Amino acid sequence: MSECTHDCSTCGENCAQREKESLIEQPHKMSKIKKVIGVVSGKGGVGKSLVTSLLSVLASRKGFKTAILDADITGPSIPKAFGVSTARAEGCEDGIYPVITKTGISVMSLNLLVENETDPVVWRGPVIAGAVKQFWTDVIWGNVDYMFIDMPPGTGDVPLTVFQSIPVDGIVIVASPQELVGMIVEKAINMAKLMNVEVLALVENMSYVSCPDCGKQIRVFGESHIDEIAKKYGVDTVAYLPIEPKLAAACDSGMIELFDGGWLDKLCDKITGE
Repeated sequence: MSECTHDCSTCGENCAQREKESLIEQPHKMSKIKKVIGVVSGKGGVGKSLVTSLLSVLASRKGFKTAILDADITGPSIPKAFGVSTARAEGCEDGIYPVITKTGISVMSLNLLVENETDPVVWRGPVIAGAVKQFWTDVIWGNVDYMFIDMPPGTGDVPLTVFQSIPVDGIVIVASPQELVGMIVEKAINMAKLMNVEVLALVENMSYVSCPDCGKQIRVFGESHIDEIAKKYGVDTVAYLPIEPKLAAACDSGMIELFDGGWLDKLCDKITGE
């Protein structure tokens, strides 16, 4: 075997010293984003967008400049939760500006670009993944301390694109208590491991209902298995969200920034290093 010249054009793909090309994209030239947190789930309907919203609000309340990249292209719900679903993102020659919520959180979602929020997105996977990448490269985010990416469920094109093209610092996995979800959660954890992305925490949504009379926690969907999964994979942070009608009402009315509850405080402290 000849000596390596460090000119990769002269060697084969199986050369051990061949440099691997990074797929990481740079954000818009007018953006400076310090930390990126992905919020993922193995299946839909478990409250991933709710957790994204709550964490972004908590980080904003701490005084950090916060942003949300809504990568759930076919099911965007972030604009409705923040009461900006009727707003439209504006652009200029340099790029597109995100919509700013009442408390100063920057948001970019496909629903902020279409004429009607109920218009369906009938796109194939690669097109959807390309749109998510453009939200990173073409949006003028400005200076952001913490960006939360609301990812679509599963382990398909879009999560793969996000992990490969955006420098994600860690992910939060959201699940519901049903036993089947345990297997699905493990799929999400294993994908993160394959992509060398740290799993910061597991969040169990719809974990319990608090009795309004005595305060007892009632496990509507049975006993939780999320602690076992966290221990198995060495995830040291677990959080529990109750079935809380006030949270659902806040999302429906676009008032999520006014929520009151400490369920995710410790997780937010971990993310922000406090």
